[in-house]
Amino acid sequence: MNSAIGPQTKVGLIGLGLMGKPMGMNLLKAGFRLTVWNRTASRADELVAAGAKLAASPRELAANSEFLLSIVSDPTALEEVLWGQNGAMQSLQRGSIYVDSSTVSPTLARKVATACEERGVRFLDAPVTGGDWGAKKGELVFMVGGDAATLTEAEPVLCVLGKKWFHLGPNGAGQTIKLAMNLILALEVDALAEALALVTAAGLQGEKLVEVMQSSMARSGVLDIKSQNLLKGEYTPSFPLRLMHKDMRLALELAQQIHVELPATEAAFGTYSTVKEAAKEDLDYSAVMKFWKK
Repeated sequence: MNSAIGPQTKVGLIGLGLMGKPMGMNLLKAGFRLTVWNRTASRADELVAAGAKLAASPRELAANSEFLLSIVSDPTALEEVLWGQNGAMQSLQRGSIYVDSSTVSPTLARKVATACEERGVRFLDAPVTGGDWGAKKGELVFMVGGDAATLTEAEPVLCVLGKKWFHLGPNGAGQTIKLAMNLILALEVDALAEALALVTAAGLQGEKLVEVMQSSMARSGVLDIKSQNLLKGEYTPSFPLRLMHKDMRLALELAQQIHVELPATEAAFGTYSTVKEAAKEDLDYSAVMKFWKK
């Protein structure tokens, strides 16, 4: 690992949601000098109490960061923190590294990369998988697009936050793989919800289907964790429905751009859309089961 980045490196973190806040805690525990910013400033209270500084704006944060990390909810939020009023892009330090772990479109990742290159900033798109529990344990998996040498230099930060990272190609590659990964999750949960709807409509207990599946199939997060959400009708968000819906939309937009048909995804997207539009609260994406419980 490159020794240029160490505990004295000034790290900036934008976005303190389900993933960002525990990532910030792990950076503080590792001894990094951390500055944070979030649209809702009160979300930073816990991190500030643990030793982080709170910046007044993304611009102020970027001006004082040698390594910038962002993880925000969607493309609009990322564009706002980078190019909005007091955005980070105008003050990124030449020679710094910027890693974005939001899930956005590959097109936006390439746009950010071009803007960073013009400013002498090295950029990686590095969305993550592993859920909020992976963020808390420092066991995230990073899907990285960008320059391999930059990734090597970023490893002292990534190893605090994750257990593995994959260099997948040029900028945009990380986002493409992440969208494909989330399509698998969305379709698996949708298929499980549909199967449970069939079983229960036939007068049987949904638990029986899950028991048989668990004994005959490889264990998985969908089968072991999400199945319990579906059976109990409890949808506390660990991966919010609004974000999975956004990721499916981005994947379908990408498919349209590169002329690939995704009929199963389009059908599932319609189901998720119906549930999302009817939701009165923030739910986990496993709430797709509500389509059959309405």
